[in-house]
Amino acid sequence: MTLPAPRIKICCIADPVEAQMAIAAGASALGLVSAMPSGPGPIADAQIATIARGIAPGIATFLLTCRSDAAGIIEQHRTCRTNTLQLVDAVQPDTYARLRDALPGIGIVQVIHVIDQRSVDEALALAPQVDALLLDSGNPHAAIKELGGTGRVHDWSLSRQIVADSGKPVYLAGGLRPDNVAAAIAAVRPFGVDLCSGVRVNGRLDAERLQLFVSAVRSAG
Repeated sequence: MTLPAPRIKICCIADPVEAQMAIAAGASALGLVSAMPSGPGPIADAQIATIARGIAPGIATFLLTCRSDAAGIIEQHRTCRTNTLQLVDAVQPDTYARLRDALPGIGIVQVIHVIDQRSVDEALALAPQVDALLLDSGNPHAAIKELGGTGRVHDWSLSRQIVADSGKPVYLAGGLRPDNVAAAIAAVRPFGVDLCSGVRVNGRLDAERLQLFVSAVRSAG
């Protein structure tokens, strides 16, 4: 049976021009990176708000936040006004309920940094509390936390377990490029795929790489 092509999320969007380029190419979600301890693509919260405000309904706008306390996340979202929160680090257990109460209608996506079997257990435990999971290749235990944008590929067999057992939509990230995304989709069968550096040249979104990636995703589907 042929499965539908995964949805495409382009991350590290820097400005409205990049946002419209990604949408025109076929992206259904945009990642807007706020301040991070490391990694590419952070922009000011005011710029995130400007970009999100100009996106038409039907396109998901993800605020990537490394904040772990509910009050801080809520405060930041009220500035940025995206329609989705992407929590790139672990949060306190009561955070999800507090976010639901304060931000009704806002999607909550938890990032799981896939390292070993414990990452699978973490994903399955958290899945009931969120709208979707995003599997990346960071290292939150590093001296300077790596919470995304590493360009590394992780063990896709672990990601496949999460897709099969979580019961929630799963985005796959981590080192995806036009030349490996078809293999990643075949191995994991994610709801969506997400990348930053794989479609960039000198830090800027590249139209040719973007189109190659989108074509590879659609062919794989």
